[in-house]
Amino acid sequence: MASDTGGSYDPVGNRILAALPSSTREYLRPHLEPTEWAAGDVLYRPGERIDAVYFPLIGVGSIVTDLEGPTVEVATVGDEGMVGLPVFLLGVATATERALCQVSGRALRMDADRFRHEIALLDGQLQQALQRFTQSMFTQLARNGACIRGHRTHQRCARWLLMTADRMHSERFDLTQKFLAQMLAVRRSSVSEVAGALAADGCIRYSRGTITILDRARLQAHACSCYEVIRETLDAALPPHADTTRH
Repeated sequence: MASDTGGSYDPVGNRILAALPSSTREYLRPHLEPTEWAAGDVLYRPGERIDAVYFPLIGVGSIVTDLEGPTVEVATVGDEGMVGLPVFLLGVATATERALCQVSGRALRMDADRFRHEIALLDGQLQQALQRFTQSMFTQLARNGACIRGHRTHQRCARWLLMTADRMHSERFDLTQKFLAQMLAVRRSSVSEVAGALAADGCIRYSRGTITILDRARLQAHACSCYEVIRETLDAALPPHADTTRH
């Protein structure tokens, strides 16, 4: 593994949980199960019951839609949010999209029924944090849809790599060409071309499935404006915890 996934399971490592009063976090702690994510792990599938929600601490979860042929990524979730948002928004028990781990890490898992119980029981604090996250997700969804149509592949690639580094709290992380192609909605051969061009420009090194960002400022110069918009929206909705390392 390029990134350390064996660290702390402190709830303050997730921005939603960090936004809660310490007494509320301590109340929830017994119901938060430490869970390691491995790339490719499926968290829920279309038509199946959503048994749990996940609060990532490090790593990247991916929400994808399986079309007739390609699989398209519609959103990603890191330590700023929660995987399993339909349980909060609609109270639904069945998934319509597929959620999986895209970059290995760790998370806190809560049983979906327990989550529904706590949402109803707690005095609005958890709901408010989740509502702020939901608003930031709407921004990400809108930007992702427009970005695919309006921005060039290397811009989108640079944006996604920067977002992943932010969520991993590291300039080095594991990422397969398969997942990168899925995120960019391009062929794997195109991924090789784009990664090669960014490497030739001194932005990154890509070797055996591991990305290392060598020059963040240079990589950000390649990224589309969506990176700053999404990041600023996330930071405004749920500011990073003071103990969380930021770039």
